[in-house]
Amino acid sequence: MDRRLGRDVFIALAAVGWADGELHADEANAIIRMAVEEGLEADEIANIEEATKRPVTVGPIDTTKMTDVDRVFVYAVGAWIARVDREIAPEEITALNRLAAALDLPDEPREHGDRIGIEVGKSGFCNRPGFYNLRALRETLDERLSEVPDSIKPSAEE
Repeated sequence: MDRRLGRDVFIALAAVGWADGELHADEANAIIRMAVEEGLEADEIANIEEATKRPVTVGPIDTTKMTDVDRVFVYAVGAWIARVDREIAPEEITALNRLAAALDLPDEPREHGDRIGIEVGKSGFCNRPGFYNLRALRETLDERLSEVPDSIKPSAEE
């Protein structure tokens, strides 16, 4: 399996969850579930589980194998994690800004991914964190990323 999302992505998502001082069990479970679905090794999963048990910070993310949609997806999941308790603390905004910087993601695709994340979150049972449909989010982003003009990579514009 050719993995595009590495351990660093999931630890960064945990960091967004911890930014307000508490990572909820539903958030932690979603992060771990994503890592398992991505096909990470057992030792990597263990590192991610550890990051869901104690506060961590957003660090560098290897984006070399990630597609544009992967990067927007990771940011949209981070934004969902930040908003799961229905309010976004200033520390969570800082963590999301760090996540976007680590993903090399400009403002327009960030906003686009966030809007789609909110739409998916409002559908069905998704307003409850344990039922957030990560697959629907990914599929919707795949379908609608074309709504963002040009490539989301700043280097493509140079």
